[in-house]
Amino acid sequence: MRPQGSNLKKNNFCFMWEYLKDLFRENMMQCFYKKHFGMECPGCGTQRAILKLLDGDIVGSFKMYPPLFLILLTCSFLLLHLLFKFKKGATILKFLGILTAIFIFLNYLYKIIL
Repeated sequence: MRPQGSNLKKNNFCFMWEYLKDLFRENMMQCFYKKHFGMECPGCGTQRAILKLLDGDIVGSFKMYPPLFLILLTCSFLLLHLLFKFKKGATILKFLGILTAIFIFLNYLYKIIL
């Protein structure tokens, strides 16, 4: 018996999702800063947090790199603003950018201290 159309599409999507996760895992970049200077950079943990998020582990992703969610929110809003031209979009993007930068800095300080 052949799979139904919707099941076939679902299986193809699951296959592609797993393929993309594996591709991302196999091609993770090593942190240049950590490799040469021996301490973490402000972005250390981002790739691992993205992988955890792709696996569906939201809590683990947040523990790995908390600023990721603000970065994703800022990028998502940027794309929406480019598509729909919100009236206050530029102001909101500036606010989100500053908030994200502050959060990244605070996370970096936390990692250095602990």
